[in-house]
Amino acid sequence: MRIAIVYYSEHHGNTKKLLDAVKELGDVTLIDAGCCKGADLSTYDIIGFASGTYGGRFSPAVIEFAKDNLPSNKRVFLISTYGLWAARTRDLEQIFAARSCRLLGMYSCRGFCTFGPLKLIGGIAKGHPNERDVKGAVEFFKNIIAQ
Repeated sequence: MRIAIVYYSEHHGNTKKLLDAVKELGDVTLIDAGCCKGADLSTYDIIGFASGTYGGRFSPAVIEFAKDNLPSNKRVFLISTYGLWAARTRDLEQIFAARSCRLLGMYSCRGFCTFGPLKLIGGIAKGHPNERDVKGAVEFFKNIIAQ
C-alpha cells in the first residue's frame, strides 16, 4: 500500500516529528507543501494532510496543495499539531467532499508554540509533541492503514 503525506511544519518541527515516527511504519512518501507546489498523487492508495495550526486552520500551503493536486475518490486522513486550539478542518473537508474522497480520520495533539505574544513568556506546550503524543500518532496511523 502506497501512502503520501503532504505536510507543512515550519516553526518548531512539531508536525514533522510525528510524521518521522509514522514514516517508519510503511511505504510512506512525505511531501513538503512549503517547497513542493505539485505532485502526482494518483498512484497513492491513501493520502494524508498534516500541518501545524496557523490562525486556527491548517497551513494555507497544505490547503492549496490539496486544491491543486488531490485526485478524486481517494482515502484521506488529517494530522495536526496546535499550541492553543486544534485546527478547524472545514476547508480541507470541503475539498475532500468535492472530490468524493473518504476521510478516514483525524489526529491532533499539542505542539510547542511561540507565536506572537507567546514568545514573550517562552511559549506554551513546551516539550510537545512528547512521547505519548508521538505514540498516539503512530497508533492512529496503524488504524488508518488497517482500514
